[in-house]
Amino acid sequence: MEDFVHMMMQRFGAFGIALLMFLENVFPPIPSELIMPLAGYRATQGDMSIVTVILAGSIGSLAGILPWYFAGRVLGEKRVKAFAARHGRWLTLTPDDVSAAERWFREKGMTAVLFGRLVPTVRTLISVPAGIARMSFLPFLLFSALGTVAWTSLLALSGFALGQAYEAVEAYVDPVSTGILVAMVLVYLYRVVRYQPQS
Repeated sequence: MEDFVHMMMQRFGAFGIALLMFLENVFPPIPSELIMPLAGYRATQGDMSIVTVILAGSIGSLAGILPWYFAGRVLGEKRVKAFAARHGRWLTLTPDDVSAAERWFREKGMTAVLFGRLVPTVRTLISVPAGIARMSFLPFLLFSALGTVAWTSLLALSGFALGQAYEAVEAYVDPVSTGILVAMVLVYLYRVVRYQPQS
């Protein structure tokens, strides 16, 4: 997996970083916790500046959350619930989960969008109740951008700070990231098997 991320960055540069972060939000095949530190490390090699890395990662991540926001906004709670009822087993999502997410968003509002972007797995999903609640697009984009830039900066700067020392731990990164991905798939399969449709 690490080799694939390196290849994308080497071949496409900043666009490759943005594309990986976009895909991570639309359908998370590779966690941002792997993408951005590697991109930050590459900045120490002179491939691109750390500012470019952070901007590319942030732009890609923001682009990736927009489909979820507009899906919630266009479909609304009723149709999102209907979709969850039909495809809930594969989404591991029930209509009650949708209601709970929307209630949580209505209680927390913009704070949920800002801090939700700093929490793994929540980063993408918080966009759906924001859309359902018809949160104004510009505030949604602003608070999402603040949280996104903070998150991508933290990850990229961690890789940048490691600098040459990254090579000392590089051999461990790919097995660990692969293990995380396998664990995510196993958790998903467990939730699919254990899913209880609502009557």
